[in-house]
Amino acid sequence: MLCLCVLCASGLFIGSQSFAQEQPAAETKDLQEKAQGQPEEVTKEGKMVISIEVKGNKSISTNTIISKMKTKPGAVYQENVVSDDLKRLYLLGFFSDIKIDTEPYRDGLKVVITVEERPVIEKISFSGIVHITLKDEKLKEMLKSKEGQSLDYPTLNYDVRVLKSLYAKRGYARCAIEYKVDADPKTNRAKVVFNVVEGKPLKIKSVTFEGNKNFSGKRLQRLIKTRPAWLFNAGILKQGFIEDGATTPDGQKIEKEENVLDDDMERLKTFYQTQGFSDARASYTIKEDPAKPFIYINITVEEGKRYLVGNVTIEGNKDIPQKDILAKLKECVPGKVFSLDAIKKDIASVQSLYFDKGYITAQVQEATSLNSYTGRIDIVYYIVENEVAYVDKIKVRGNVKTKDIVIRRELRIVPGDKFDGDKLRRSKERLQNLGFFEEVSYDTQDTAVPNKKDLTVDVKESKTGAFSFGGGYSTVEQLVGFVEIEQKNFDWKNWPYFTGAGQDLRFKASFGTISQGLDLSFTEPWVFDYPVSFGFDAYKREHKRDSDVGYGYDEEVTGGDLRLGKEISEYVRANLMYRYDSIRIGSVTEDATNDLKKEVGTNIISSMEFGLSYDSRDNVFDTTKGNLFAGSVQLAGGPFSGDKDFYKFSGRASHYIPLINRSALEFRARVGIGDAYGDSHDIPIYERYFVGGANTIRGYHERKVGPIDPVSKDPLGGNSMLIGNIEYLYPLFNFLKVAAFYDIGNTWARMGDIGSGGFKSGIGLGLRIKTPIGPVMLDYGFPLNKEPGEEKKGGGRFHFNISHGF
Repeated sequence: MLCLCVLCASGLFIGSQSFAQEQPAAETKDLQEKAQGQPEEVTKEGKMVISIEVKGNKSISTNTIISKMKTKPGAVYQENVVSDDLKRLYLLGFFSDIKIDTEPYRDGLKVVITVEERPVIEKISFSGIVHITLKDEKLKEMLKSKEGQSLDYPTLNYDVRVLKSLYAKRGYARCAIEYKVDADPKTNRAKVVFNVVEGKPLKIKSVTFEGNKNFSGKRLQRLIKTRPAWLFNAGILKQGFIEDGATTPDGQKIEKEENVLDDDMERLKTFYQTQGFSDARASYTIKEDPAKPFIYINITVEEGKRYLVGNVTIEGNKDIPQKDILAKLKECVPGKVFSLDAIKKDIASVQSLYFDKGYITAQVQEATSLNSYTGRIDIVYYIVENEVAYVDKIKVRGNVKTKDIVIRRELRIVPGDKFDGDKLRRSKERLQNLGFFEEVSYDTQDTAVPNKKDLTVDVKESKTGAFSFGGGYSTVEQLVGFVEIEQKNFDWKNWPYFTGAGQDLRFKASFGTISQGLDLSFTEPWVFDYPVSFGFDAYKREHKRDSDVGYGYDEEVTGGDLRLGKEISEYVRANLMYRYDSIRIGSVTEDATNDLKKEVGTNIISSMEFGLSYDSRDNVFDTTKGNLFAGSVQLAGGPFSGDKDFYKFSGRASHYIPLINRSALEFRARVGIGDAYGDSHDIPIYERYFVGGANTIRGYHERKVGPIDPVSKDPLGGNSMLIGNIEYLYPLFNFLKVAAFYDIGNTWARMGDIGSGGFKSGIGLGLRIKTPIGPVMLDYGFPLNKEPGEEKKGGGRFHFNISHGF
């Protein structure tokens, strides 16, 4: 027993000794393994890079790869730098796989880069494209993948989306597109083919509405662009394939493509909101016919409640009375339909009111709340007026040719003035009326003083000089041609450019079947920098006898005039002109009466004319509002000598009413009276008033309304005239307007006969076309009365005229 215990004890001792010996051996082995790894990391991180080797590259040179890395021979090896190098190499887009390893080399490390190159696209082609008319080269331009660049499968997937989008816009929503890549591992080249199965375009069979209680489906259909297919509409659903927020494979943002149905939902929503349904929503579902290429669109409208405007209050105003502000609120007033767009318009009106008073930094904000008692929406406008702002300096920008003084002298606002909206608007109108600028705009800049701002006038110059020639046909002048040199912004001191001072110089030579002439005109609008204009005209004109245009004689005029003008006030101008003409009349028919025969010969007309005008038109070239009143008195002979003694008064009044889309309605009246005095018994025929035709009463022969020679039927003109015109002009495009008109008037032999015997009138339609050689007027007038000398009323008549005169 004792022996057994001794043996067990010995065994335990021996076992414990054996375990004690094994445990240190295992720990030592682990420590040795760790010791073998840990020093490698330490020495790798701190070692010097001796060499860099690139493996696997075929098309991309080793130098190109190394040049993109920050790790260079001679630099200390750093893991974070190598990690960045790996990212940079991947971003090159040349490689599908990259590995970077190291190995001991001399006293440092060798960095080994192993790359797997992507194939280079050798050719891109398309298969199955029939209904897309674009050539292959144009299609390739739309793709992100390019021939000669590395193949990238995410980019190919993106290109498929681009092509599908192209088809979706044309209604081929079922179009299927796949790509096939044929790569040659030996040459590392690849051919890409996009296989297209177009299918048939899906046409809209019907568009239906549900949920619309206040507006009919027909009314809503007119608001949207999505229409069913019929004879004059293809009925193609144009759906953008690229959604909002999409990006290219390289991370660039792509603009969302047009989705007509989504836009239509916004149109319906906006319409309902303008009608007071602020909570309105619209959505749609599309159902395809599996058997036929048809789709059925159903639009669901959630109208919600219609809100009206309740109480409207103003808070924060101090300097401008509340009644003046309320007078500007015309869109959202109590009882009217509530609309956010209407509120924006009212806010703009209130801000315009403050701006006109000099509060250019005034702020207007609105707050709305539903009144549970009335069921209406109450509106509160909070106004922060801030200080009145004053003009510190005025700067002019954008004028290359035009001198600053030409612009500054037209401004109605000067440094030290408070910002005045009326003065700024008038300044802009005056600058536009010069005809030198395409655009005129304002800007403000802060200064060191809070309530003082610099005003900047920005102009974009237009072409003011032209050499033009052309020809055409006019019912007044018949066949006509001309050559014209013009500079509206002339400066005789600015050699060799001769531009910039705002002077007007024109020379024109015209020739035609019945008329020809030479004209020279010059105007200096500011003499010696004073608001006094000076100008002269010199001309020689001939007009042959032609009864079709109301000339019963040949006329030859040689003469000229001197002009002075002065602005009396902002809108009133006075003009004085002396004119000297030598006029020869001939080719009067032998059967004509003495009224025509006594005009034969050469006479000198020497006259002085004084005129006053009031012109508040917003734009003299494209008038939409304002007034023009002008009157002149001409005295010929007497103290001014000459062969004829007579006097004439001529007047004109025009009133323009602005209507929708920059259209305008013009009411125009013209009056003329005159008589002979002294040694003369009649006003000479070439100084009388003639009515009828393109510029007076359309629908009648030129100059044929009024007294005529009973034998030759040639017009004799009259000593008095009265004409009224109503004309509505609607712009279709920037260069084209349509016109509707009503003309009425007459001319009488004696001054005292004005108004007797009734009037002649006509109605019609016309076109106004801007062309490089001048505005073209084409009218068709229909007479409402018979023409003098005719037994019955005539039919309609075209009037065609090209205006390129002075």
